Amino acid sequence: MAISYQKLFRLLEEKGWTTYKIRKEKLIGQGTLTALKNGTGGLDSKTISRLCEVLDCQPGDLMEYVPDNQNKE
Repeated sequence: MAISYQKLFRLLEEKGWTTYKIRKEKLIGQGTLTALKNGTGGLDSKTISRLCEVLDCQPGDLMEYVPDNQNKE
């Protein structure tokens, strides 16, 4: 996958967002959250905007581009 969301998961943890709180506040749906963790999903612009608002950050704080050749290492 070319987009990595590891930054998002680190930021959520730093700001005290548990999986339960994420689901309760409807920040990210359970299916989307699972897909992101498995590296099989992505976020739409509406969700990115909401995350940036709630976490007080910029889109680059949530994700990064990882070339395919780096994923194989």
